[in-house]
Amino acid sequence: MKSEEKEETLRKFRTGEIHILLATQVIEIGVDVPDASMMVVLNSKMFGIAQLDQLRGRIGHGTRPSKCISVASAASSLNRLKVLEQSSDGFYLANMDLLLWGPGDLLGKKQSGYLPEFPVARLEVDGNILQDAHVAALVIVE
Repeated sequence: MKSEEKEETLRKFRTGEIHILLATQVIEIGVDVPDASMMVVLNSKMFGIAQLDQLRGRIGHGTRPSKCISVASAASSLNRLKVLEQSSDGFYLANMDLLLWGPGDLLGKKQSGYLPEFPVARLEVDGNILQDAHVAALVIVE
């Protein structure tokens, strides 16, 4: 869709002229429709916990009760969805994402997985120790 067409569709959705909006993940960013009360995320195995939390945050801003339904066909997705079901704390969810998916390649293009070439520490497990070491190193340098 062209930008003008997207804006017009969102306007119609906001004003209630249309009642169902079918969208890609772009809906995650900057869309606030207080009356939106239902979201269905298909193929949720393709999203991290933090992404799903951002998506569900697009609904429930109004007075109506809201529901976000994440559809996953893989049994491995159920653990991630249970974490999402049990918390709305963004920091906790991002940390769980890190534990489950890994940090990815910090200097490359890989967005998930672990860094076998960095055997000193694992960011998702040793993050606090690494942070303490960083602070201690700064004190020593001063």
